[in-house]
Amino acid sequence: MSNKQKILQVNPKDNVLVALDNLPKGDTVTFNGTNYTLQEDVPAKHKFFMHDMNTGDEIIMYGVLVGKAQNDLTAGTRMSTANTKHAAEPYAFRPYHYHWHAPDVTKFANRTFNGYHRADGRVGTANYWLFIPTVFCENRNLDVIREALHSQLGYDVTDKYKQKTQLLLELYKSGADINSADLAVKESVVKTNRVFKNVDGIKFLNHQGGCGGTRQDAAILSKLLAAYADHPNVSGVTILSLGCQNLQTQNLLDDIKKHNPRFDKPLYVFEQQQSQSEEQLVTEAIRKTFGGLIEINKLERKPATLDKLCIGVKCGGSDGFSGISANPAVGYCSDLVVALGGKILLAEFPELCGAEQQLIDRTIDEAAAKKFIHLMQTYSDSAIKAGSGFDMNPSPGNIKDGLITDAIKSNGAAKKGGESPVVDVLDYTEPATKPGLSLVCTPGNDVEATTGKAASGATLILFTTGLGTPTGNPVCPTIKVATNSALAKRMGDIIDINTGAIIEGEKTIQQMGEEILEYCIRAASGEVIPKAVLLNQDDFIPWKRGVSL
Repeated sequence: MSNKQKILQVNPKDNVLVALDNLPKGDTVTFNGTNYTLQEDVPAKHKFFMHDMNTGDEIIMYGVLVGKAQNDLTAGTRMSTANTKHAAEPYAFRPYHYHWHAPDVTKFANRTFNGYHRADGRVGTANYWLFIPTVFCENRNLDVIREALHSQLGYDVTDKYKQKTQLLLELYKSGADINSADLAVKESVVKTNRVFKNVDGIKFLNHQGGCGGTRQDAAILSKLLAAYADHPNVSGVTILSLGCQNLQTQNLLDDIKKHNPRFDKPLYVFEQQQSQSEEQLVTEAIRKTFGGLIEINKLERKPATLDKLCIGVKCGGSDGFSGISANPAVGYCSDLVVALGGKILLAEFPELCGAEQQLIDRTIDEAAAKKFIHLMQTYSDSAIKAGSGFDMNPSPGNIKDGLITDAIKSNGAAKKGGESPVVDVLDYTEPATKPGLSLVCTPGNDVEATTGKAASGATLILFTTGLGTPTGNPVCPTIKVATNSALAKRMGDIIDINTGAIIEGEKTIQQMGEEILEYCIRAASGEVIPKAVLLNQDDFIPWKRGVSL
């Protein structure tokens, strides 16, 4: 791509062009020898039509159907929700005939990362202690324990804000004007020393479930919490229970054993209705957990081959560049990981709408392909019955930045999974066991999706964003990948990797994909800490299997 290029055709079959820069009305741009006069302003990331369109004509992008014209249109007109309606090709099972050309992985062939080796052969990229409430009634107790442990053991990231509040308090007491106060706090005065050097964090899975809903809700939540307890990045677990809730402690313990019959981590259970007092419950939970922290602090990172990586790929706050820069670059990284024998997890089923057929055609196993079709159709039907639909997935921010239909958004989102064959299809909370690319049934909702990926075993998450989102996960380090340089500069406090160089013509998708894998190796080794981890951005939302797009 030339660094002076202003427009892009993503696929030779497309009948729309993407603006890589702001294009004013009346401008003439040239592509493949044809001049296009713009009928209106076309902001960067948006698309315009290459030909005159009649009402009902098919709109093609990424080489597939992504919409239909709502009215007659002149070439050079910007695509918008007013002139374009979502459309996608129907899909069906077809026998597997897919051929994949794996990328050259010579430079990564003998590489390793330093991770935490578990007894069952999995390797974690971090070493966490996890607090799990069986019911929302225990959230307050978790908050008390979090405040006590984080502040004393060096995991608190709010010290500088406490100091800012202290400055305001002193000004208020002295009668000074707080609005003009300098609240800058030098990072050197913020405590960063951790007591337990080999414990990367103490994490808390506060949630709103466990009782009051359906028994199915409690059963699904139990499987989710069990998957987190058994996660390769978790070394020990403390469970807090009320006692009378739908999700009984024994149900959770049974699900942990079902998830991993060889589960051998330290696990402590405290039930409030059997305790003498709130103070006794919290005190004993802290005492036992402290002893557990001493034990897991003895674990050390050791070299592991790259086939031990399990990476979830996710996008959120997407823009018109997501499917052109960050997602394809992450996709190339995904292909590298698969070629090295690792695992890649692609989820967000509402954001695979319009990309189904290509994924079905890439699915090796017939049963898995039919499972994907069943999950997609069931999910879509439930959305329609609720008065919604996958076509309503794009958010106002998505639309404003050029993602006009769900099929456009979905085909760009699917790029994160690369081009390798699909080896498995997993329902929510099912663990990934096969090397290669697996599809995981989750909503498109950022946190519900990342929550589900971690449950299936992701030990790192690559999260692309064009608009900027701080999303993280309690047990799975989440790496933020910006689609454009303006975002990376503006929100550098949450962005880890910038793929804007692809849009600017300075780097190829392949070069950026290799850089992303290099970052993943360093993050998996604890050599670099993703911004979401530094901020304790521990987002966790269980999916209740209702309609969530």
